[in-house]
Amino acid sequence: MSQEPAEAKIFGCTQSKYLAEKIAKSYGVSLGNVITSTYSDGEFQPSYEESIRGTRIFIIGSTNPGPENLMEMLLMIDAAKRASARHITAVLPYFGWARQDRKDKPRVPIAAKLVAKMLEVAGATRIITMDLHADQIQGFFEKPVDHLFASTIFLPYLQELNLENLTIASPDMGGSKRAYAYSKALESDVVICYKQRAKANVISHMELIGDVTGKNVVLVDDMVDTAGTLTKAADVMMERGAISVRAICTHPILSGNAYERIEKSQLAELIVTDSIPLKQNSPKIKVLSCANLFAAVMYNVHHNESISSKFIM
Repeated sequence: MSQEPAEAKIFGCTQSKYLAEKIAKSYGVSLGNVITSTYSDGEFQPSYEESIRGTRIFIIGSTNPGPENLMEMLLMIDAAKRASARHITAVLPYFGWARQDRKDKPRVPIAAKLVAKMLEVAGATRIITMDLHADQIQGFFEKPVDHLFASTIFLPYLQELNLENLTIASPDMGGSKRAYAYSKALESDVVICYKQRAKANVISHMELIGDVTGKNVVLVDDMVDTAGTLTKAADVMMERGAISVRAICTHPILSGNAYERIEKSQLAELIVTDSIPLKQNSPKIKVLSCANLFAAVMYNVHHNESISSKFIM
């Protein structure tokens, strides 16, 4: 006779505490108690203020830069390992440093691989994340990785908009697979933007592959950083006769002048998740929560049930 597993415990890193609280509420448990002591030089030490011996714990924290977010996750994992937790699942709504997933020129690191190894060495026994910058990053881990797709959140919202002459667009060639997956689910056309960069975050030239005349366009990407690509793509599409341009981006990094660019752009709306907290509110930014998705997957993982229904793409 199988025995029901003991209840899991959920903890949140500092930056992601807001999301961890929503996930814990959706899961049906209280968020675990962690306090963080900080030294005057900035060094910090997290401490679990309850027993976790022999339990499965979920540690929720996005690892976007600055480096203290990743460091806190590593310290939380290490502390859990030394406190004899049975399973330690690192829940990274946004897996930071993922853009460095290969050597694109000599003498550079592969940061995504390094982060994967650090999480494993610290003691993580499982990883749950969402919309990796590159799917193959899963192969950097020797532990199980549950790679969730935010399409399970975005598609119902798009369907509710009931846009006529809908066309899905990718802001670059690398995102074409994601765009085709959305277009298949929505039975829409696809266009692709071809861009050339002068350097990181700086676009020198952009061309459009496909026709957007008389179309309501939805750009799809995994993240929005400076918003330079999205706003440039929106301008190009409106010049080519699009009726409206919206953008779906899972992770709202929004650094530099991103908010200002979005406010001044021809984007009708930017739709994101709460994997990273917004630095400021904007009437053009719509936030859809990923808490229910993570809570459902965490529950099924803990109870050894299938999570395949959570994958659309």
